[in-house]
Order: sequence, then structure tokens, then C-alpha cells
Amino acid sequence: MVEKKLVGKIIHFYPKISVAVVELEDTLNVGDKISIEKGEESFEQVVESMQIEHENIQQAEAGQAIGLKVTGAAKEGSQVFKVIE
Repeated sequence: MVEKKLVGKIIHFYPKISVAVVELEDTLNVGDKISIEKGEESFEQVVESMQIEHENIQQAEAGQAIGLKVTGAAKEGSQVFKVIE
């Protein structure tokens, strides 16, 4: 059974570099599988790269705003869920 846990929301998206700024409500790690959803639109990916202030990080905590490399067109206001299989 697949479970989803809300970990944050997208507050900005840079389409030219495919980076979303995510305000976190929970912990997120490189290697986690996530689902980015807004309305009927969604896509899943594995977290491959995260940054804070242009520094690569492996883990981010609730309350932090991170830069997240995304594989699809993410929209501001989209919710980010951790996929737990």
C-alpha cells in the first residue's frame, strides 16, 4: 500500500533551470520519492538534488526553504508529498 505524507509546498518555480523553492513542513532527504500535486495535475520523482543558499544538502528540516531540482513543470502552490511504499 502506498502512503503519502505532506512535507511542504512550492512557493516559487524557476522554469529555465527546473528548480522549485519548497517551504518544508517536515523532513526531506535526497533519495526520497516525492509526488508534486496541484488540483488534477501531479508527477512523481526521486529527490536527486536539494540546496539551501546554493549549498548542496542531503537532508532538510521543517521550517526550511529549499531549492529542489524537479523533473516536471511545478506550479506555485503545489503540495509536495513524500511517497512511502
